Amino acid sequence: MHLLAGIGVALGGLLSGVLVVSANAWMNSPAGFLLRDGIATAVDPLAAMANPAWATEAVHMSLAAYAASGFAVAGIHAYKLLRDRENLFHRHALAIALTVGGTAAVLLPVSGDFNARFVAKDQPVKLAAMEGQFRTERGAPLRIGGIPDAAKGTTRFAIEIPRGLSLLAFHDPDAEVKGLEAFPREEWPNPLLVHAAFQVMVACGSAMAAVALFAALLAWKSSENLVRPPFLLAVLCCSPLGIVAVEAGWTVTELGRQPWVIRGVMRTAEAVTPVGGLALPFAFFSALYLALGISAAWLLRREVSKSPSFPAPADGTPVPETEE
Repeated sequence: MHLLAGIGVALGGLLSGVLVVSANAWMNSPAGFLLRDGIATAVDPLAAMANPAWATEAVHMSLAAYAASGFAVAGIHAYKLLRDRENLFHRHALAIALTVGGTAAVLLPVSGDFNARFVAKDQPVKLAAMEGQFRTERGAPLRIGGIPDAAKGTTRFAIEIPRGLSLLAFHDPDAEVKGLEAFPREEWPNPLLVHAAFQVMVACGSAMAAVALFAALLAWKSSENLVRPPFLLAVLCCSPLGIVAVEAGWTVTELGRQPWVIRGVMRTAEAVTPVGGLALPFAFFSALYLALGISAAWLLRREVSKSPSFPAPADGTPVPETEE
């Protein structure tokens, strides 16, 4: 019953995330209505939810959530195993967390490829900001790092892979990629912030995928390799990267859509509420979520600290049950 309840919670969390992402995807690719004289007509809620950006965003965000959660949990058990390598509970927990988080991390670049190709066709100005691409050109290079300079229209200090961006975005090394200069300046996202956040997301995701593949190689040779201190330290270092990648990814999504809150329909400046007196509810909800966060962290720490400390039996005999 405990396992079935856990499966129900996991599915509920996944569906909740998918529904939230469908709303965000609609803001990027609005659908399900017609705009006539500034009034929305022919409203179709199902078409709005199943907007063009929904599928790629939902898959990418779901995988990112599992990768972030899996590596965060793996880091906790890696830390415990560094202090007690023979703890059977933490050995099993580490294996489960790496299986979930590692599988998602390896699949993330695949979903990211689909997502980027959709953005290249549907939101070319966002792609240009993500990649620090100022000029429209064929055979556009893929830039690693660098600092976009909007005033000079160039991305300085970047490592450029010739034709890489055209190949990744359109699967054609000679494809034309639109630069920021192809769009009105007032419709540019901030290229410095969007490009930097995108680079952070890709770097964190690549590091997690590399550790996941290395873990699979180590486990294939011997499961004992997963509890060796160097590998445990690598998992511990990667533990927060999934959360950093998720935050960086959302930064790309939100800042890359600016200056629109609903792309092509409503600007962010037009969506600011005229309602006053929001300081009190803002403070209340901030305090509420802070209290929930602290209590969740305390409960999780207590549960982990209560984990059984019995070692793995050398002769294969059953592990004795404990009150814990």
